[in-house]
Amino acid sequence: MLIHSRDDGFLHPRSSEITPKGVYEGRRDMLRWMAGGVAGAAMASWAARDALAQAAAPGKLAPLAGAKSAVPGAQTMEKLTDYKDATSYNNFYEFGTDKGDPVKNAGTLKTRPWTVEVEGLVKKPGKYGIEDLLKLSAQEERIYRLRCVEGWSMVIPWVGYSLSELIKKVEPQGNAKYVEFLTLADPKTMPFVGSRVLDWPYAEGLRMDEAMHPLTLLTFGMYGEVLPNQNGAPVRIVVPWKYGFKSAKSIVKIRFVEKEPGTAWNKAAANEYGFYSNVNPNVDHPRWSQATERRIGDGGGLFAKRAKTQMFNGYEAQVGQLYAGMDLKKNY
Repeated sequence: MLIHSRDDGFLHPRSSEITPKGVYEGRRDMLRWMAGGVAGAAMASWAARDALAQAAAPGKLAPLAGAKSAVPGAQTMEKLTDYKDATSYNNFYEFGTDKGDPVKNAGTLKTRPWTVEVEGLVKKPGKYGIEDLLKLSAQEERIYRLRCVEGWSMVIPWVGYSLSELIKKVEPQGNAKYVEFLTLADPKTMPFVGSRVLDWPYAEGLRMDEAMHPLTLLTFGMYGEVLPNQNGAPVRIVVPWKYGFKSAKSIVKIRFVEKEPGTAWNKAAANEYGFYSNVNPNVDHPRWSQATERRIGDGGGLFAKRAKTQMFNGYEAQVGQLYAGMDLKKNY
């Protein structure tokens, strides 16, 4: 349906990322056979990644596959986070403020029918049904790191396509400098909407060049299936070089504006959550350091091994030029 008119920190270790024994034993000989030589080693790495992906996919939701993306930076060989971890420890305050609340409470969310309204400074505003958005461009699988402000990180195979595909279709006007995302705020299906912790509806935003960057993903699935409710079904944004709360979930409106839009966490605590919120090990949160991180699933809880946080979450080569000349400690 297209009607023309005038769409985290969340991480905590709970289970192992080790490939289950049955999957491992079934592929062990094949991996050993392929591992000879440089080309064989590369093939073995991809096979191991695919084995883990198959082990992680639960097969409970509708399948949503995508071809491997060729966008630079859209793939990583890092070990995938187990599906159970990625879907059971989330920030989604509409369903509760505890990290385990969304998976328990998000079953009330109704994702069909679903409409995303595009409005503001565009030549072609409109209302897009979720089916229209799915058909707009070919689905791709992108394996992105995701980093939360509390110091945890994940590696998730997302499914979607570059947000720029939608932006180009609606044709922003020349004075459109920012893209604002508004999420569903339905107290009937989201029991914590109306709580005082945030200003509802949840709002996020990107500068136009950030929104147009090919790594910014309009996302409909993960692990080869549609998004679980607690992960932002049926459509969300994923911006892999920013902290997770910048990746708005369950989007119902995309608005093109001239001035920097107010965002939920920036309005709640401007000294802690800047508009840009790029992953930057040199800019500490007022209450903790951002210099290191823990990978979910590595075990050890608060005592898990820490790794050095990478600038722009490891995507500096792809996105660093967007911030050339900016004071990134001031524009945090």
